[in-house]
Amino acid sequence: MKILLAEYAVGTGMDGTLLVEGKAMLKTLANSFHRLGHEVDYLSAGPLLEVGKLIESDMDNFENILEKAASESDAALAIGPDELLEELSHIIEDNTINLGCSPESVRMCADKVECTKRLRENKISVPKISDEKEEGNFVIKPRYGCAAEDIIISSSSDHNEGSIATEYVEGEHLSISIIAGNDPLPLSVNKQFIDIDGTNPGSTIDYKGNIVPYKTDFEKELFNIAIDTVKALKCNGYTGIDIVYGKKAYVVDVNPRPTTAIFGLDKTMKYEIGKLLLENISGNLPDNICIEGECSFTKYEIEDMT
Repeated sequence: MKILLAEYAVGTGMDGTLLVEGKAMLKTLANSFHRLGHEVDYLSAGPLLEVGKLIESDMDNFENILEKAASESDAALAIGPDELLEELSHIIEDNTINLGCSPESVRMCADKVECTKRLRENKISVPKISDEKEEGNFVIKPRYGCAAEDIIISSSSDHNEGSIATEYVEGEHLSISIIAGNDPLPLSVNKQFIDIDGTNPGSTIDYKGNIVPYKTDFEKELFNIAIDTVKALKCNGYTGIDIVYGKKAYVVDVNPRPTTAIFGLDKTMKYEIGKLLLENISGNLPDNICIEGECSFTKYEIEDMT
């Protein structure tokens, strides 16, 4: 098969850790499909991978190039900011087989308010969203956007337009990697390195990296929550679910796309991630997968580890 991969940071020429993380995810997927014997194309504004064919793109023409390349591919997968991913997913679905979430599912996951409502309707624990001005510990974050960007802790629920205020939940920061579809397959529980500068007003919450996998006594509970979550949101393909586990597990964010944890899975999972994504098209996923060892990394180290 001819597989197209479109990672937004790489394909538009962004820089910093977004580019480093994006390239790591892109390279992981490209290598996996290549090992399986598939032809791989990828969009890039400059970075070159060891495998696959580079299709030149930039910020101005990314979507146009994606549309043309998708029409010439057997399947495609886009990775990008949640608020932009809906349109990218539309482009893919209009032109080829989409290995990721549908545009409708992406839109639901990207909207923190609607996503929270849908999860609560399905009896999944989520932090309460404050609709009125209150005092206490709250997390202020963009209503739309990636999980660990522009998030602060506040002593008030007061927030600007375009943001939301949720209750601050104490606990362990974890994520679940899962292949979503007709019969979801949980892959791993991961520990997130989250830098929280206390709970003082103005303190930031910053994602630093992962341990993949992370062994816990409540893995089965988390896997069941992950399955219920992706079913409620009708996700498809690789999905990352962020959880804070305190007195119980709270789903704090759903990423309808590959996350950096895929980098650690590629080094520990005894199964090709590319094969899982393709098997998911026909619903022929294995009953379980084997993971051996552990991969610990920060977002600053990924470039040297790839």
